[in-house]
Amino acid sequence: MSQSPEIDHALALLRAGQVIGLPTETVYGLAADASDEAAIKKIYELKGRPADHPLIVHIAPPSLKDKDSEEAWSLALQPWARDIPEEALVLAKTFWPGPLTMVLTKAKQVSPLVTGGQDTVAIRCPNHPVAIDLLKQWGKGLVAPSANRFGKVSPTCAQDVLDEFPRQDLFVIDGGACQVGIESTIIDLTRVEQLGPRLLRPGMLTEDTILQALSLVAKESDDSSPVPRVSGSLSAHYAPKTPLILRGRNTVLPDLNHKKVAYVSLGLDPQPFAQASELTLLEWGLNPAKYAQQLYRVLRDFDKENYDYIIFDEPPHAQEWLAILDRLKRAARGSGH
Repeated sequence: MSQSPEIDHALALLRAGQVIGLPTETVYGLAADASDEAAIKKIYELKGRPADHPLIVHIAPPSLKDKDSEEAWSLALQPWARDIPEEALVLAKTFWPGPLTMVLTKAKQVSPLVTGGQDTVAIRCPNHPVAIDLLKQWGKGLVAPSANRFGKVSPTCAQDVLDEFPRQDLFVIDGGACQVGIESTIIDLTRVEQLGPRLLRPGMLTEDTILQALSLVAKESDDSSPVPRVSGSLSAHYAPKTPLILRGRNTVLPDLNHKKVAYVSLGLDPQPFAQASELTLLEWGLNPAKYAQQLYRVLRDFDKENYDYIIFDEPPHAQEWLAILDRLKRAARGSGH
């Protein structure tokens, strides 16, 4: 037994094949035993997630004294992956626990329900004390996609998860607000010798930072090899019900007369919003870490307030903003439904 009744209860539910809500540093997840196909199916049903959309396996870190040991990380990965490249071990000891997901060639025993039927598996080691404690005591892997209905805004606190599934008797461990606030960076290492690491989903850990750890530089690839399907890669995703507009300098706005508008400004002229009958204005500074931490929280809050439009100034196209721009573009394409 642990010293936390919440952890003990969560472990009992997981052992019984149930799904729980789990905090991580990125967003809250719906967690289940990664080796229990019946439990994994419950996640797909809860989320309304397509069966070919793969999940991410979450694993515990080695002991603190082995944190910098490539051998220890190799042992942690071996139940899930084979032909593990040296680059994966370097990235693990550099960035794990942390908001980085690596796509590797799956071990034979990994269920196709985890991988969406592919020969690849996505794995990460989350950097949240509750998740680490649970995973260490669990002793195996957990699949844990974001704890929201498929395609909708990811949750960044325990109440978001409960609001998302009000009719479910879902146990959620309250680990406070997520510190990163958007999903992990996903990097493909399945053909690293031929193609190098390939960025599949941007996150707050930038591609340049990852490549620097491997003593590599970014390069354009003319290779047309298909990339593995991964979480959060659909063109419309992370979407509020309220129509969301990403506003650049040349964006033509709809008629806002007698409309209720929420506007997140990065410094563009707010004058066009004068005609709105009600305007909520948030002026956010150019701090990408703080922006990411607040993004889903604000989208969820705005969505509850019956706005006619949510409008965001388009963030800079610099690498440290790439993940935020990615989420906003996908949210805008999927919003209003």
